[in-house]
Formats: sequence, C-alpha cells, structure tokens
Amino acid sequence: MGPGTLNQVLQYLPAMADPNLLVGMSNVDDAGVYRLTDDLALIQTVDFFTPIVDDPYLYGQIAAANALSDVYAMGGRPVTAMNLVAFPSKKVDTAVLGEILRGGAQKILEAGAVLVGGHSIEDDEPKYGLAVTGVIHPDRIITNCAARPGDKLVLTKPLGTGIITTAIKAGMASPDLEGEVSRWMATLNREAAAAMVAAGAHACTDITGFGLLGHGLEMARGSGVNLVFHAGSLPILPGAREFAAMGLVPGGAYNNRHYVEDRVDIDAGVPEDLRDVLYDPQTSGGLLIAIPPDRVDDLLADLNRRGVTAARVVGAVEPGPGRVIILT
Repeated sequence: MGPGTLNQVLQYLPAMADPNLLVGMSNVDDAGVYRLTDDLALIQTVDFFTPIVDDPYLYGQIAAANALSDVYAMGGRPVTAMNLVAFPSKKVDTAVLGEILRGGAQKILEAGAVLVGGHSIEDDEPKYGLAVTGVIHPDRIITNCAARPGDKLVLTKPLGTGIITTAIKAGMASPDLEGEVSRWMATLNREAAAAMVAAGAHACTDITGFGLLGHGLEMARGSGVNLVFHAGSLPILPGAREFAAMGLVPGGAYNNRHYVEDRVDIDAGVPEDLRDVLYDPQTSGGLLIAIPPDRVDDLLADLNRRGVTAARVVGAVEPGPGRVIILT
C-alpha cells in the first residue's frame, strides 16, 4: 500500500489520547512507544511481506531483520517477537515454511530477543514477518522528528534493494549480485543503532518501503526543517542504476514518487535512473541519522569499528518548511 493511500485510510481512525503514549500514529514514526514507568517504555512495531528471494531461509532472515529494524531506529533494544505467517500449506511443502521460520528465529536470536509465539493463516501467497516489542528509557527515545539545522545526515546501508530484487525476479541479476543484496537486507541494524546512540544522534529513521525520499520527507516535516542530500554521496548497490535505466523499477517506487514529488526539489542535473533509486522502496534498509556536526567523525569511526562499512555522510539539515532537496 502506497503512503498516500495509507494516509487516507488512517483518517478513519479515532485519535488516541493517553499521557503515556509517547509516540503514536500521529507522529508518523517508525514504531509506537508507550511509557510503563518513569524508567521504562515499550517500543512496539509490526511488519511482514511476500517473498522477495527464492531461498526460504534467507527470506525469513530478511523479513525478521526488517521488522526488528524499527526498534533499532528508535534507539531501543528488542526483547520479544511473535511470528506472523500466511502460507498455502495445501499447495506448498510445509518444510518450506519451516525454513522461513528458522531463518526468522536465527535473526531474533542474533538480536538478543526471544520468540514468544505467533499466528498463522492459510493463504494463497506466502507472507511472513514479526510483531516486535522492544524497551527503552522514556528520556532516551530517538524519533524521526528531532533533526536540527546544522546536523549532518548519515546513511548506513546502500540504496537500490527494490530495483535489484525486481531484476532478480526478472532473471537479470547475477548470483553474486543476488547474494550481495541479500546479505545487506539480512543484516541487522543493531550495530548501527548502538553507534548512533553512543554518538548522541538527534533523530533517526530506517529507510524501508517509502524509500529514501519518502522517509526523508517524514523526518523533514516532523522536524520542521529541510533535508538536503548530495546525490553523488549516496551509497548505491552495484547495478541498481543500470537496472533502473532498463525499466526494472518496482511499482512501489512510482507510488512513492507520486506521493512526495511535490514536496521534493531535485536538481535538473540528477539523471532519471538515479531519481528512481531515490524513490525505490527498500527492504531492511539502513538508518538515516541526523547527528550534530561535531560528533559525525566519532559516529563514522564507531560505525567502521562495528563493521558498518557502507555508512556515508549524505547531506545536511537546513532551516526550511519541511522539504527534501537533492543536489547533484
């Protein structure tokens, strides 16, 4: 479902008022946060999707990493997870489902969380993901609406997963490229989040289905600032621009473009294939971090020590009415 459609549907829901609801639907943030005590708040999130790779074990890993990412984007620690499963058990060997769940469980354990249950239904198309609960101190929540003018923007994973998985489905991507993009998608944002918290980040969001520009716009509008990206600084997966130029662009990218393009300013010199990457819906993408400029070097050094080697400074935060600007 595209961001525009989702916003239309959410208008039907009543407003939720509770003094302990620290981050709710009105925030357009990565997860909800509810305060239990002065020292403890719950982070709650849920995500699931259809297979994007053929290997069921790897699909389970990617779906779980994607769901866990929202907790990391808030600066929290995941503690429990529940499986969400839709599966055509009358048509497909249930051993396939076993491998999907095994992949998901492996990522849950890697995150230091525990699997506590789940729910399954019969469906013609497989779907898998997690409902995740994390914890955080109420005073240490990192949201997507606290970026400040002068902050630097750091992105921790390369862009282009949607385009490349589209190429994989079309039989156009090499096995090596398929393996590379799968490894990125299955990588937890745990280390990136730990470095972000240690460095004192002001704001963060993970880059997933709405793409860099969609999630960037949420941060810009929520913070009341402009985000300025330098197109040449963005980390991009090999082959993504080439596949985009061939027309191998997922439908979600067009939905994202339609939703945000009137609030995004892109230099005329930015080529169309690169624009497609900017709108590309990501699966288990990286963290977009707004960090004070005097702490960005410490953040990058810590990210490198933790193995987050793709992290780059990709732009800056400037005063403005809540727009995203892309410079060549």
